[in-house]
Amino acid sequence: MNTEHGHEDRSGAASASLLLDDQLCFALYAAQRAVTAAYRPLLAELGLTYPQYLTMLVLWERGEIPVKELGSALRLDYGTVSPLLKRLEAAGLVRRERSAADERSVRLVLTDEGEALRERAGKVPAQLLVSTGMEGAEIARLRADLHRLAETAAKATPE
Repeated sequence: MNTEHGHEDRSGAASASLLLDDQLCFALYAAQRAVTAAYRPLLAELGLTYPQYLTMLVLWERGEIPVKELGSALRLDYGTVSPLLKRLEAAGLVRRERSAADERSVRLVLTDEGEALRERAGKVPAQLLVSTGMEGAEIARLRADLHRLAETAAKATPE
């Protein structure tokens, strides 16, 4: 094996390398960009951007939720979530309401239009799967590996 350029050693472990194609971060970055690009035409038919789609997925799954819980689910801070919600609200898909129990808490509620969009969005996952050329079991394994990687990296990163 070629170890001069940081390729795998006999144990299969990657050695230290500064080659771009050997970087885990670059492989993740390139994959994320490609998958997001594959989503773009599918979501354009729904009138959604990728972050808006993720937001709607959380709302379709959980129903009415506090903004803080949405930010946590998406791993986004309030400064990023707020403009996203303003656009979804302007599109008539969600409504923000102050909690009766705690005036400081703002809850998100799907509008009838937002709820109706769920049926049309139901086709997106299958269409994306086709565009990847991967089988469902491959995608499930990859997703599980990525969740495990994210969890492990988050634990190793000081906040």
